[in-house]
Amino acid sequence: MKHLVYYLPFLFLSLLSCQSFAQSGYKNAPIAELSKLKTDKKAVVIDVRTPAEWQEGVIEGATLFIDFKGPNFEQQIAKLDKSKTYIVYCRSGGRSAGASQVMVDNGFKNVINMQGGILSWGGKIVKKP
Repeated sequence: MKHLVYYLPFLFLSLLSCQSFAQSGYKNAPIAELSKLKTDKKAVVIDVRTPAEWQEGVIEGATLFIDFKGPNFEQQIAKLDKSKTYIVYCRSGGRSAGASQVMVDNGFKNVINMQGGILSWGGKIVKKP
């Protein structure tokens, strides 16, 4: 038991490094940074919610609509330019985190997950074009 005390800090650090490694590859950013990121990085905004959710309204400036839970998500992202910066959002941030990871796993280098999703958005909501 006494030896366990010596190993606890190493175990804790190992768990932390695994967690940060699992999320590496895409950036998490608060929804408040959307406008700045979109302008500074000339980023493309992707809404990964369902078609029914899109009909309720989208964040102004969203230009791509790819249903993360749809059967052809990976085929649709394969058509995108991997050198561009993509800001990904959903309803609350969960699906967009998953979509961001799939994008990184498929070779995208500049992917930003908007934390909080459209529920946290304080800006203009528009009807999908």
